[in-house]
Amino acid sequence: MMDYQIARHNMVENQVRANKVTDPLVIAAMEEVPRELFLPESKRGIAYTDEDIAIGNGRYAIEPMVIARLMQIGEIAQTDVALIVGAGYGYASALVSRVAETVVAVESDPVIAQAAEKIMQQNNYDNVIVVEGDAVTGYAKQSPYNIIMFDGAVAEVPQAILAQLAEGGRLLAVVREEGKVGIARLYEREHGVIGHRDLFDAYVPYLPGFEPIESFVF
Repeated sequence: MMDYQIARHNMVENQVRANKVTDPLVIAAMEEVPRELFLPESKRGIAYTDEDIAIGNGRYAIEPMVIARLMQIGEIAQTDVALIVGAGYGYASALVSRVAETVVAVESDPVIAQAAEKIMQQNNYDNVIVVEGDAVTGYAKQSPYNIIMFDGAVAEVPQAILAQLAEGGRLLAVVREEGKVGIARLYEREHGVIGHRDLFDAYVPYLPGFEPIESFVF
């Protein structure tokens, strides 16, 4: 039987630390949160591989290294309220919950959302709120958010979600044009104006609903 704790520690040492992640709070979260709990049972044996893992219905659990780098760049504070868009079974939400005060995890798939809620309740992630709803619109009811993070790639960040960012807030997403490698990007709201800067290359599968819109050439 796999020793998940050893596998998790090896992941942190060989995938996370090796990719310039040094924030002690992020490292502690990666060491603490069991990724295997947030995967279908048939995929738990590959929980700590350095890859995106298909979790069903077109969804993927994106590789831990990408989540860790986004969290570090976001400089999440213990008083922050965070929104995770397209939360899947909740791994990224659980990680962020170890650093932020409150996490709202919005998930479009009702079956996955219910499973994520059950996982959170059974494992005492009491500061995570799982919301079933259209992830493309975010979750304005609890906005504004200090941190917004997408748990998958997007062709573009919807304006409706950018509008939910608090003053001084940070939004983190892998933005990927069709057929190209994605770019991890940081958006920040300062004095009411949102700017962005590119961070690092990351090939991450698209979140359903956030793929490029097909265009027709006549």
